[in-house]
Amino acid sequence: MQAPAGLKRSHTMILAQLSVYPIGAGVSLGRFVKRGVKIIEDSGYTYQVGGMSTSIEVPDLKELFELIGKIRQAQFDEGAERIIIELKVDDRRDKAATLNGKIASVTS
Repeated sequence: MQAPAGLKRSHTMILAQLSVYPIGAGVSLGRFVKRGVKIIEDSGYTYQVGGMSTSIEVPDLKELFELIGKIRQAQFDEGAERIIIELKVDDRRDKAATLNGKIASVTS
């Protein structure tokens, strides 16, 4: 998904891969995933949902951690008793990076 036109962009973007695992809330976790994805969607950042994680483009670490904090709280609000967060960050400074560019570099 593309970010709205009004979203501020810096020259470099951080690419992040995020997986959140709520524990203690049963075996069906779809409602947790949907709630997390809705928070990312509402943020206006470009993102792609995958089968095991979600990739996000954010301008800086501060905004990434604010977003993760909102997702974390939503998982507790939804009924999780414990949460495992798995995060990978690609903070490249030598050129602008996007999720689409990264995918294109290996599929073209």
